[in-house]
Amino acid sequence: YLYHPIQRKQWYQRRVRAVAFSPDGQYIGSGSHSGKINLFGIESGKLEQSLDTRGKFIMSIAYSPDGHYIACGGIDGIVCIFDLATGKLLHTLEGHAMPIRSLIFSPDSQLLTTCSDDTSIKIYDVQHANLIGTLSGHGSFVLCVDFCPDNTHFATSSSDRKVKVWDAGMRRCVHTFSEHKDQVWGVAYNDNGSKLVSVSDDKDIIIYDCPI
Repeated sequence: YLYHPIQRKQWYQRRVRAVAFSPDGQYIGSGSHSGKINLFGIESGKLEQSLDTRGKFIMSIAYSPDGHYIACGGIDGIVCIFDLATGKLLHTLEGHAMPIRSLIFSPDSQLLTTCSDDTSIKIYDVQHANLIGTLSGHGSFVLCVDFCPDNTHFATSSSDRKVKVWDAGMRRCVHTFSEHKDQVWGVAYNDNGSKLVSVSDDKDIIIYDCPI
């Protein structure tokens, strides 16, 4: 197999920090410096829709697995959730005090988990925009979050060099990995949640076994 770019477009004149495929694979959602989410058709290569958060630089972006919503986190600590069918801004969530590095919907699309430079993690009820939990435990910026496919756990990584696994229902940390020697920029589950991987400025990629 040969890997090669099928399209190369310069859609932006300024920095782009966040991008994600839609669940159906038909669109790319990206966050702009101006605070807009731009949706591009993969086949057409054209801008299909632009969603205005009326905010600042978008740091993170995520589609809900059911394809109904798209959410973004800004450098101003604000989360916006849009209805993709109507293009309307459904919720503006102002729980964080600093930039939102990462956010993720739960596999059933009912919860949204966000993490921030303010060292906190927040869990929201997507439909009603209720804050259902604020979690603390990291000692520095929380850089990444990923939901486990079991829909009950999620993992975070931080500048404090730790990876933590959380129980979403109990809203508590159930395990902490401390193997990295520098800040941990990324964390991700495999497709059945039995393994977790993290990557760090210490140049290591570490794979962990996770009980399921």
